Amino acid sequence: MGKVDINKRIKENSLLKTAFEFFTTKGFSKTSITDIVSKAGVAKGTFYLYFKDKYDIRNKLISHKSSQLFKNAMSDLGDELDKLSFEEKIIRVIDNCINQLNENQSLLTFISKNLSWGIFKNAITSPVSEDDIDFSSVYNKMLKDAPKGIKDPEIMLFMIIELVSSTCYSAILYSEPCTLNELKPYLYNSIKLIIAQHEGGKDK
Repeated sequence: MGKVDINKRIKENSLLKTAFEFFTTKGFSKTSITDIVSKAGVAKGTFYLYFKDKYDIRNKLISHKSSQLFKNAMSDLGDELDKLSFEEKIIRVIDNCINQLNENQSLLTFISKNLSWGIFKNAITSPVSEDDIDFSSVYNKMLKDAPKGIKDPEIMLFMIIELVSSTCYSAILYSEPCTLNELKPYLYNSIKLIIAQHEGGKDK
């Protein structure tokens, strides 16, 4: 990577980092592009070299932060994942991501308030930076390892993500209707039922 490319990466990362700080402290609606570029120390025109508008940088931040959650989970679990069943792999990765969000509640609030299926789907298929994990390839590899096969895997993933994000948000931030640790066994049993509904995608 040449000096020009390095400088571009530094500026883009500075804008992403600054935007995240503002969005998680001041709020998305109360943050302006002027706020972001002023603190990042770049010209306003530079912002538009990397992002279309404030919504674009928010969406890319969600993609980047979501990807980092999965990357950290895969790194933490390492070779241990290879020894697990498909169902266990999904639950262990989700458990790790939930624990990360529990330790970083500002990130939880940011992602949960702004996450939509469209943005999440883009996050797992189009990494924002070279440091991000291509979760779609990881997920597809998991699917191939599922002994019974999985039918409609995108619907299955959608249902699991929606379930996890909606239930864990209240449990982590407000301990409602129970603490996170109390919720987890029920959550993971529900995920197992969702997976069971989708098993049988391979020809018999």
